[in-house]
Amino acid sequence: MPATVTDTDATAVPEQSDGLPAPRRYWAVAAIWLAMILSVLDGAIANVALPTIARELNASAASSIWIVNAYQLAITVTLLPLAALGDKLGYRRVYMVGLVVFTLGSLACALSHTLEELTAARIFQGLGAGGIMSINAALVRFTFPHRMLGRAIGLNAMVISIAAAIGPTVAAAILSRASWEWLFAINVPLGLVAVIFGLFALPRTLGSGRRFDWISALLNALTFGFLILGAESMARDGLGVGGSKLAAGLIAGAFLIRRELRLTAPLVPFDLLRIPIFGLSIATSIVSFAAQMLAYVGLPFYFQGALGRTAVETGLLMTPWPLAVAVGAPLGGRLADRYRVGALGALGLGVFATGLTLLALLPTHASRLDIAWRMAMCGLGFGFFQSPNNRALVTSAPLHRSGAAGGMLATARLLGQTTGAVAMAVFFRLAGAHASRSGLFAAAGVAAFAAVVSLSRLTLPRPRGPHLPDRIGRTPAGP
Repeated sequence: MPATVTDTDATAVPEQSDGLPAPRRYWAVAAIWLAMILSVLDGAIANVALPTIARELNASAASSIWIVNAYQLAITVTLLPLAALGDKLGYRRVYMVGLVVFTLGSLACALSHTLEELTAARIFQGLGAGGIMSINAALVRFTFPHRMLGRAIGLNAMVISIAAAIGPTVAAAILSRASWEWLFAINVPLGLVAVIFGLFALPRTLGSGRRFDWISALLNALTFGFLILGAESMARDGLGVGGSKLAAGLIAGAFLIRRELRLTAPLVPFDLLRIPIFGLSIATSIVSFAAQMLAYVGLPFYFQGALGRTAVETGLLMTPWPLAVAVGAPLGGRLADRYRVGALGALGLGVFATGLTLLALLPTHASRLDIAWRMAMCGLGFGFFQSPNNRALVTSAPLHRSGAAGGMLATARLLGQTTGAVAMAVFFRLAGAHASRSGLFAAAGVAAFAAVVSLSRLTLPRPRGPHLPDRIGRTPAGP
């Protein structure tokens, strides 16, 4: 393995500081992408299998939701703490531990016999997925040469999109041939393959050695946990049920912010948010993912309610969106290595907003083709935005804060998605039969606002310097 160089502040980087050499880079990419595919797939397939699992475990539909919620909550509350742990201990260590925990959690899920056992196993599995997702962007940054970073991030987004798209199909195929336990058991051999690849191929980095802030980690978990649970409860059952949880989350968040603002390398990276391009990229990401989820939650109801499509047709009509993301993300990533991110992001979000508007204006008797090309337009625009935005976010952070940047990237995505889902639930409560169409118009407006936020990055000065990232994270790719 190559030697490493250290300094007192930064995470040590491999001897090949501008990425890994081929063919080792390809094996590292295989480990990174296989782990991400498994963690993303597990979030998608469990939704499809819920009725089957609930029936076989003699659980109610309401209680079975925790099979999904436990996994998502475990990921959400651990993203930033595990990213900070990566900065402290080294990214490869945290990623590999996360991958092992995810694989063992999958085995525990497959061996569960009660809802309580399965929920506990899903929490354990989610902790592992948090380790994978929080470090993913940092490992991509250290694996690829800087000149290929936009392309690499685009391909990374493509892999994640394809995994999300095929999740329901994979779940249906497994359930048609085997019991629900195999949905989780299949992760075990694949996880072991990813562990083997990662052990000899992933870039080795040394941590900064800073003390891990356990108090901030606890406050972070309380803040995000109560805010998300409270928002979901409020949207589903009203303010009286969710209000107390929201209040607890806000109180914990106030203590967290007060503590973090005094630290030089905080767990919640307020230091990075002071970097203009980083802060604007995070804001753009949150707003755009809120628009995406607002639309994505409402579309099945729109297709089946307003347009009279069957459940099978709805599943097919949802497919062009993620497939188009898989096309737009690599394209946007390649262009991000040469052109300004603010303009590329605004262009993608403009196409996204236009596609959402055209979907909302569909006539009742629209053909499948009319629906499909509008869905593809949404996915193409969103994918074209996502890769340049992620590239700007990751490369604007100092090298020794790559873990924090990656954790914030994943957190912004989850915050946006949660906000969009809760907003759509509010539309269902308030707008009745017109909720799904109203939600699409709202999503289009939110996407257009995100495009304006993206354009504001063009007002920032373009950084100058060599084509390689230096230790404080300067790169030649402008905002």
